[in-house]
Amino acid sequence: MISAKLPLLASAAPDSPIAWRQGQPVDRATFLHQVAGVARRLPSARFVLNLCEDRYLFLVAFVAAGANGQTSLLPSSRASRHLQDLVEAYPDSGRVADGDIESWLTRDAGDDAGLPVPELPVGHVMAIAFTSGSTGQAKPHPKSWGELVGGAHQARQRFGFAAGMTLVATVPPQHMYGLETSIMAPLASGVGVHGGRPFFPDDVRAALAEVPVPRVLVTTPIHLQACVQAGLRWPRPAFLISATAPLSPSLAERAEQAFHAPVLEIYGCTEAGSIASRRTLDGDRWRLYDGFRLREGVLSGAHLPEPVPLNDIVEACGEVEFKLLGRREDLINIAGKRTSLGYLNHRLNEIDGVEEGAFLPPYETGAEVQRLMAVVVAPGLSERQLLAALAERLDPVFLPRPLIKVAALPRNETGKLTREALLALAARVHPAAKAAHES
Repeated sequence: MISAKLPLLASAAPDSPIAWRQGQPVDRATFLHQVAGVARRLPSARFVLNLCEDRYLFLVAFVAAGANGQTSLLPSSRASRHLQDLVEAYPDSGRVADGDIESWLTRDAGDDAGLPVPELPVGHVMAIAFTSGSTGQAKPHPKSWGELVGGAHQARQRFGFAAGMTLVATVPPQHMYGLETSIMAPLASGVGVHGGRPFFPDDVRAALAEVPVPRVLVTTPIHLQACVQAGLRWPRPAFLISATAPLSPSLAERAEQAFHAPVLEIYGCTEAGSIASRRTLDGDRWRLYDGFRLREGVLSGAHLPEPVPLNDIVEACGEVEFKLLGRREDLINIAGKRTSLGYLNHRLNEIDGVEEGAFLPPYETGAEVQRLMAVVVAPGLSERQLLAALAERLDPVFLPRPLIKVAALPRNETGKLTREALLALAARVHPAAKAAHES
């Protein structure tokens, strides 16, 4: 970075909206005033556990903590055990939630005239983000202010984020994807953001209708599927962004028809943040953000302080494009035959009548024979029909034993499936799954 410090808010007209809350714009001068008030009231601790669900209240608390020189802890789960683990791992911490920040907000416009924009050292650890735990325990990843601003500038270049544009996001701001798109973009790129976190399709529709054009919907495959299935008439966005899991071309096509707008995807990880994008219907190649280099599965360059090995297996397609081949943890070997859980899941979910399903990693039977399990939502199909359809698509060694039918998969708030949640669900209904869960 050229400067030792960077502002907490990009230069923009003081009366331009940084957020839309309860149908009304919140200008940047008011935002700075409220940040200053909250900063004085935050817990006097090194770390601030930010549990705000209201996106605007999260934004205020996040910037207030940074202005104080504090570090925000961004939990990947709201499970009580996970939060307790964080408190034990970071004893010098306090927590804030919506009610706290709401009660501290002030709108005394007489005090905000000429309020300066705080600046932070680029090396200040602004946040600690945690992996989703989809392949095991959540791991902490410190994020400096310089890294976060650098990532926001990359997204601005790729997606054209600019003042006058408004984002509506369904993903929580504590998630790295949500943090980069719905928090850092307003701070570093001048866009506005809808202050809520719409969940159900009609909530998403209402949020889009509340903000001016051009607007962008930032979402996940699971939310996008629900919106498409709802059959609503949608306020037209300039484009949609999806992340957290690869989007199927069929869903992307239906979404583009429903919203009359292009569907773009972001590829990234908690370790590095967002690093590439694609338009799903243009093919399976991802294009790196400017400045990144990808060599033998290791990412470097741009704003990264050090190289980051990717958890996914990728195939380079020239200098700036690549294909995803699956996660390293997904590779399995049964009876000398190799495949990936991603491939198995693809084959399972392409069966007519399957709403969604997932394979679990192999477990040891009493005879030390490895077996796969699968959990599937398919109301109109029997177990026998599902296994027959899989037998047409898979080698017999990869057929799941057991195949467990359920009413819904245990997705977390970002739409991801964790191994632990899948095993816990399966264990409630099948003895073999219970044994695997307890091992």
